[in-house]
Amino acid sequence: MVARDEQLAMLVQPDRVHRSVYADPVIFELEMERIFGRAWLILGHESQVAAAGDYFTTRMGREPVIVVRHEDGSVRVLVNRCAHRGATVCAEGRGRAERFVCPYHGWSYDRGGRLGAVPFESGYQRGKLSELGLKQVPRVALYRGFIFASLSSSGPGLEEFLGPARASFDDLVDRAPGGELEVTGGVFKHAYNGNWKFMLENHLDGAHPAWVHASSVAVARGAPEPGAPGKEHHFDIAVRQMRQNGAPDAVWDAIGVWTTPRGHGYLGDYHSDDRLVAGMGSPVFDEYRKKLVERCGQKEADRILRVTLWNTIIYPNCSFMSQFRQLRIIHPLAVDRSVVYTYSFRMKQAPPGMFRDTVAFANVVNGTASWVLTDDLEVYERLQRGLSSGAVDWVYIGRGHGGDVDEADGTRRGNTGTSEVFIRSQMRAWLDYMGADA
Repeated sequence: MVARDEQLAMLVQPDRVHRSVYADPVIFELEMERIFGRAWLILGHESQVAAAGDYFTTRMGREPVIVVRHEDGSVRVLVNRCAHRGATVCAEGRGRAERFVCPYHGWSYDRGGRLGAVPFESGYQRGKLSELGLKQVPRVALYRGFIFASLSSSGPGLEEFLGPARASFDDLVDRAPGGELEVTGGVFKHAYNGNWKFMLENHLDGAHPAWVHASSVAVARGAPEPGAPGKEHHFDIAVRQMRQNGAPDAVWDAIGVWTTPRGHGYLGDYHSDDRLVAGMGSPVFDEYRKKLVERCGQKEADRILRVTLWNTIIYPNCSFMSQFRQLRIIHPLAVDRSVVYTYSFRMKQAPPGMFRDTVAFANVVNGTASWVLTDDLEVYERLQRGLSSGAVDWVYIGRGHGGDVDEADGTRRGNTGTSEVFIRSQMRAWLDYMGADA
């Protein structure tokens, strides 16, 4: 075991990563055990389980789980595996249930996972059935309404795990008048033939948009000008986003990119409400601002709307955008196969037009027919094909190396907005998790 851990440590160097980190099936299996089996993983939002019996199904690494609201108001996370023969007991994506019944032999479990009715109960050894039930995930915690769980019974608490990245969740929730958010429109899922780490790296990469999305940028530059506030067309948000993707190198270098010791990271300083969405002067936005002021006061509303956090990564399974209320969760299936769940949030007390922007942005950025995601998926699959080749062993992640700045709040900031500090941070966290004694 020690020898293997030493070998793993050799795969990540200060300015490079060995290709096997992305392409070796043996390493992937160890990641499922040591990263996805240890870390806090975001599963969803409490609005998805608003009432007792509400549930949704998802995954924690290799483990299928049910997230359910218990009668006592707590959120429970149950392993979706019958204690009898191992079948998944719940096949639906979401719903409301009094109990979960296995479709194979009819074993029934309550919302806390306790075994209830068992057909042919007399055929089992006396007292044995009382020991069985759906396994509960040992640690479940919420932060600002977002549900996290860990398959490990030990480790840092959720707030310690999040560290400075809590500010991104605060930004997302604070923007909603009254702090009321809800997942609306279900979940959009897409898959790609590539490693799970590609998405997390890509979403903080300020150097790629002008190249990966070059064709979309060109179309946007030739498109009609977006409408004046209050007279926008539904595709205007796409035109604005694509034009910003084609910003000059100096603009991308000037943005801020921060990382944390646990691999989280976020972008800021660039996008703002008045530049990307129909902000200042828009009747919808003016109504929204008014409602925000009514709930928290002028000074606090001004503070909230001045925050310019953009993409945030919560390592190892989440990416979200607080300004457009988008959240993406990555589910690794194999070393070269990943599924992404995308959620859109509605601010319950905001004007309906604000959710229209959320949906429009989701279609532009997160849809498989969008101007953005199609480009990214093509690159992910090219990365996987390239890294599966043995001709070149190392991936170079040296942009900005040696110039990163440690901040007082424990974050590390890239010396430019295109620094690869975020990949180096994720790989540092990868090494920490992959150690046997983590």
